[in-house]
Amino acid sequence: MAHRTPSAGRAGTIWFRLIALLAVIGLVAAACGRDEEAAEEERPGGGPVVEEGDPVYGGTITVGLEAETNSFLPGTGAFAISGATIAHAIYDPLVILTDDGEFSPYLAESIEHNDDVTEWTVRLRPGVQFHDGTDLTAQVMKEIFDEYLFVDGANTQGALVAAGVTEMRVDDERTFTYVLSAPNAAFPDNLRGAIGWPFSVEAARAAGDDAGSRPVGTGPFAFESWERDSQLVVVRNENYWRSDEDGNQLPYLDRIVFRPIPDEESRVAALATGDVDVMHTLRGSHVKQVNAMAEEGGYNSYMMTGNESGATIWNTERPPVDDKRIRQAMAWAGDHEAVARVLGDDGLVEATTQWFAPNSPWYSERTAESYPGYPERDVERARQLVDEYRNDPNRSDGQPPGSPVRIQWNCPPDPSLIEVGQLVQQLWGEAGLEIQLNQVEQAAHIQNAFAGDFEGNCWRQSGDSDPYTMLSNAHGEGNPLNFTRFTHPTITEQLEVLRTSTDFDTRYAAVEAIHEVLNDEMPYTWGVGTVTTVGAREQVRNIAGWTLPDGKLGRGTPGGLIRLVEAWVER
Repeated sequence: MAHRTPSAGRAGTIWFRLIALLAVIGLVAAACGRDEEAAEEERPGGGPVVEEGDPVYGGTITVGLEAETNSFLPGTGAFAISGATIAHAIYDPLVILTDDGEFSPYLAESIEHNDDVTEWTVRLRPGVQFHDGTDLTAQVMKEIFDEYLFVDGANTQGALVAAGVTEMRVDDERTFTYVLSAPNAAFPDNLRGAIGWPFSVEAARAAGDDAGSRPVGTGPFAFESWERDSQLVVVRNENYWRSDEDGNQLPYLDRIVFRPIPDEESRVAALATGDVDVMHTLRGSHVKQVNAMAEEGGYNSYMMTGNESGATIWNTERPPVDDKRIRQAMAWAGDHEAVARVLGDDGLVEATTQWFAPNSPWYSERTAESYPGYPERDVERARQLVDEYRNDPNRSDGQPPGSPVRIQWNCPPDPSLIEVGQLVQQLWGEAGLEIQLNQVEQAAHIQNAFAGDFEGNCWRQSGDSDPYTMLSNAHGEGNPLNFTRFTHPTITEQLEVLRTSTDFDTRYAAVEAIHEVLNDEMPYTWGVGTVTTVGAREQVRNIAGWTLPDGKLGRGTPGGLIRLVEAWVER
């Protein structure tokens, strides 16, 4: 079957139905029936619609993932895309994204806010049990919050504090409320990740320090075993609370084996040889390989871009990149198409000019038109800016006027990223800058960003999140995720609008105003969108066609995330 190349998903709306205002923007009608016509349609979220054929029970599949995960307990686990894929088999999220980018209740039956958006009340679905047979209740959610998520040392505490959470209140057996210190219209965004993944407190207490190695959730599959750096196995949850549209209990698969295969080429090869049945890749050259396999037959490729992009983040407190003339110069001298070719993404992705992809409701054409160096680079303009800084007697790096302008640029030692480094060294060199390339292992690279120990870092900016979540993380005063150390009075003012308003037009104007500042100050330079795909043997059906309990189509495979709650193996 040929690979699908759907448009990017429309990400970033708040969970309540503001998206209805934008339903006509780029939306392709998509039927949910399991027939041949539906299988040939495409949808904004990526991959085909629910595929043809009648689901069948049984079967084991092996899934190749890009990395191992340190722990699977919310509050301690670092859930990158591989860990999140496993987590979505074991846990159910309170909130999830629909195919059109809307936040919608999932394990929660409903989520409501008070008039001033300072309280968010969650109503749990009835009759849900954890894999150990204990009941999911509001009291359990309170204990999870108090003992695991909102405590010193938990990696979820910072996000809860940043969201303004002060406490959780139990209202009745199935209802609880997050109490905030100030309005936060984007709060449900937090409930899609580890904060919103309920787990058995009894099992976690019994396991003690080993709780992250024996996760117990409410999800479609139950944990069976884990051999670190080898495989993690889950089996069908016979008591799962969800059924399909015909009343058949989910899931269909009996067993899933997750295998970490860090090398991208090896992961593609494992799919080709049958060592794995499903895999994901985040590199354009390997996406093309999977697409070619799908074109030849016997495989499917579920490709997406969405709101993910390569970028360089600049430490605006470090000379010489503390001077916006230098940052602007590098934007003017950049070449999006050349970067795409080096990454193997050419023909797959578009140039990035802002936080949101063209098919997002938050995308702004005005912002795109004002981005320096888009659609054409202007080396002469870049040179003028560099010369102005070089000859400034008060230049921030303390060097004498006329001396070279040198910049340190760091990136992990991935072969494709090394090539990107060599390219930007050439492009920015044409503007008169001397770029020193440094290879830094990924863990240290991330730590350096937190510590502010860098001038320029290659980076991946991403998130199917609400604009407030994304932009307050990136530019909020005192936010540890503000790696560029860049704040601005206008951005602070407009973040407050995003935090307190639930009106789409008001929030859209705030996003545009923030981007206007960013395109002038350039705390980061954008590259091109990050393409991902999930490749699968053709016999593994319905990877991207999963739905919500109310029948809405889910988000597909954003960023290479794989959800297998409604997948089956064709016999």
